Amino acid sequence: MGSRQVSTSWQGKNVTVAGLGVSGIPAARVLAGLGARVTVVNDGDDERSRTQAAQLEADGITVRLGDGATLPEGTELVVTTPGWQPDKPLFAAAAEAGVEVWGDVELAWRLRGPGAAPWLAVTGTNGKTTTVRMLAAILEAAGLRTAAVGNIGVSLLDAVLGEEEYDVLAVELSSYQLHWAPSVRAHSAAVLNLAPDHLDWHGSMQAYAADKGRVYEGNQVACVYNVADKATEDLVREADVEEGCRAIGFTLGTPGPSQVGIVDDLLVDRAFVENRQKQAQELAQISDVDPPAPHNIANALAAAALARAFGVPATAVRDGLRAFRPDPHRIELVEEVQGVRYVDDSKATNTHAAEASLAAYDPIVWIAGGLAKGATFDELVSTAAGRLRGVVLMGADRALIREALARHAPEVPVVDLDRTDTGAMSEAVREAARLAQPGDTVLLAPACASMDMFTNYNKRGEAFADAVRALAAERA
Repeated sequence: MGSRQVSTSWQGKNVTVAGLGVSGIPAARVLAGLGARVTVVNDGDDERSRTQAAQLEADGITVRLGDGATLPEGTELVVTTPGWQPDKPLFAAAAEAGVEVWGDVELAWRLRGPGAAPWLAVTGTNGKTTTVRMLAAILEAAGLRTAAVGNIGVSLLDAVLGEEEYDVLAVELSSYQLHWAPSVRAHSAAVLNLAPDHLDWHGSMQAYAADKGRVYEGNQVACVYNVADKATEDLVREADVEEGCRAIGFTLGTPGPSQVGIVDDLLVDRAFVENRQKQAQELAQISDVDPPAPHNIANALAAAALARAFGVPATAVRDGLRAFRPDPHRIELVEEVQGVRYVDDSKATNTHAAEASLAAYDPIVWIAGGLAKGATFDELVSTAAGRLRGVVLMGADRALIREALARHAPEVPVVDLDRTDTGAMSEAVREAARLAQPGDTVLLAPACASMDMFTNYNKRGEAFADAVRALAAERA
């Protein structure tokens, strides 16, 4: 699109790309294509890195493996992949040399041409991908040319540089990406929630929240926040926005003026109507949201608020939500076996996500555990204790959850599986089936990362689904 009009300013510019991988390689290729002299630096020097390096070097890009700490001589700009922590020596060297550091999102923003599609941006600890995909479905239902981009789906660089013309983009942004994106200015943006996560990367909860809050900077029409999470509203108050930009709350309760929320079984809008004091516009029914779990309804309300900020009619909200199908491993019903529902929420990789998942069902046999990433579980367990029929624990850090259960739910039966091989999931499902009664839900919501036993949360969810289907076949 517009990038072709700005390419001349890159001719001969010395750019260092920090890191190979899903965003580093495309960034390097794009910059080289614009005429920049690109050097990629990478900490690792393994077989995969060497293969990637050979492919880039064939395109005339210099790659330096096994040394990500030193700033190449003559560097005029650093473009970093999101995973590189801010305390890396390379960034200290760049700061000392007065060299700017951009992320891939910042690069995409700077390469937008005149008349480029505005961004509707979504961040938050949990729910980003679902909300962005709901938003894209709503925008499509309104007849707009759009795509779900950023941390998911189409890469932002592809969306900005590709041949396809968009009216608006639904953009998922992680805290990592926002940290390195100082000049991004969205049409409207939402922070869905804030809970401790990635603190090893950001250094503190305050720094993490500040990076999330960057999504509101320069918003033109609406800063969408979570009424139930005051920290998100505080970020709106601190943001420097365009004149006339409004704070729009979403709530699972009855909405006040300038909010979207729930009345009876309806999603309603009291933000984008003529008379906010007296009017409410019906947007959709709760049954239009799949699945209608409380945290997913909150996602739908946030998506609806952003779409309405862009001028989308109420009917498109309803039609888009009806058309939307959630990604796998997000509160996904696998099977019902002998009156017990088996639900896969392997994506619940932290306590905040697991808490939302556990709030959607009652009673529950909970399958949990994995890598805790420094998390504590007392608050999660004490909140969920009254819903638990039983718990099956697995994974490297399961003892942390077991100890929290002993403190806050001592009467709940716990099965502790002392194994971390992938076959443990099959045993976990069998033990959960033994504890469950007709009408219960067996819920995989691990509250932990998966890498102690599985490649990723997808593989963990697939193992759960396979085990459930095997159980169903036996008992058919």
